[in-house]
This record gives sequence, structure tokens and C-alpha cells, in this order.
Amino acid sequence: MPDLHWTIPVGRWSSWPATASAAPDIGFIEPIVRRRLSTLSKVALKVAHDCVAQEPVCVVFASRHGELRRTTDILRSISAGEPVSPTAFSLSVLNAMTGVFGIARGDRSAASAVSAGAETLGYALLEAYAQYQTQAQTQTATPVLLVYADEPADLAYGTIEDEVQGGAIALLLDKDAAAGHIVCSLTRGQPRDDAQGDTRTAADSAASFPTQSQALLHCLETGQPACWQRAGVRWHWRWHDRAA
Repeated sequence: MPDLHWTIPVGRWSSWPATASAAPDIGFIEPIVRRRLSTLSKVALKVAHDCVAQEPVCVVFASRHGELRRTTDILRSISAGEPVSPTAFSLSVLNAMTGVFGIARGDRSAASAVSAGAETLGYALLEAYAQYQTQAQTQTATPVLLVYADEPADLAYGTIEDEVQGGAIALLLDKDAAAGHIVCSLTRGQPRDDAQGDTRTAADSAASFPTQSQALLHCLETGQPACWQRAGVRWHWRWHDRAA
């Protein structure tokens, strides 16, 4: 795969930390539905709602594990010979949040879900950009809402390499770009110095984080470039108008 570079216009963005002590306010969801939602769906719906008003939006939901904890509980119930709740089963799919969000808003715009291991957030940003660019070529262009939400897997699955931090982030890709533009990069191969001199770039000196969500959030909050890397793959994010 060749190196990739793209710029997304950010209309609004929101985040919810995994360490938050208060429950997210999702009063726009009917109480009967709200009671059945997992913590993952609640934080995802919270940040999504923060980024949109009443306008239709296409949604890209991203999560490495998704509703794995709910699915694990279902499997334990089956193993114990206990009945499985149909509601729990219907809400155990990866894209459960997008369905609840669309129904609550009365929005029938397209929604998709992305899961790509430790690189889930990066590829979701690429998917959201691709959808935004496709929409921009139509007369009725619809903004694209990227929602990332995750939580560590159940301990039953043992140690997971590059485990997620947890929490949620949402970005609204909109032509007005009121918040600014985020430059995204995916490069392969390790940066190095050679006999011709220092070949490092500004991207190489960006702060590195253990998860993609921590890196992107650092960039959003501080305006400073940030990156995530593993085994010859490097993801880098920076604000276009605040680049070093």
C-alpha cells in the first residue's frame, strides 16, 4: 500500500473520556430505549449528538471491539442454559449505535461501521473522508459524522496486543469546517537518518501515543501534531492551520 495523505474539514468535534465519573446525558433518546443501552452506546450517542443539530448526516461508526462485552454476556447465558434477551441480541451488533441514532433523529441517511484492529480509528477517518468526498460531488451534499467509541475487551479474552484505551470521539466532516482542517497521514517504513543528512520531518518529531484515539485526541485538544506507530506503520494527525 502506498503512503496516504488527506485533509478533513472539521465542522465540530466532541469527546468523552473513559475515566468520566458522570453518566453521559442522552436525554434525546427515549427512556425505554435508553435503559437498554450499554455504556459504549451511550458515550457514542453522547458525542454524536454533540456534533449535529437536526440536519441529516451520514454516519461512520468505528470500534475495534464494539459490543463485545454484551456479546460475551450472551454467550455466557447460552453456556449456562439461560434464556437470551432478544433486545440484548439485537443491540449486540457492531452498528447498534447507528440504528438507535438514526431512529431517534428520524434520519434515514446512510450509516456504516468499521472495525480494523488497532488501526480502526485511522481507517475510519479514511472511510469518512472518502464518503465526504463522494457526497461533495452531488448537489445535495450531506455532512459525514465519524463516531469512534471503544472499551477494553472482557478479561476472558486474555491479553490483547495494542489494547484500546476506551472513551469516545466524534468529528463532523462539513464543508464549513468551522473548527478547522485535520491533516491525516499514513506512511509505511521507519524514518531514519542517513549519510545525506537528517531526513526526519515534522511528522517524525510529533508526540507518539500508545493508541490512535489518544493521539488524535491530543491533536484535537492541544493543536499539536501527534502520531501512533507500530511495526513499520505510522499514523500522523495535525491541524492544518496550526502545523509546526
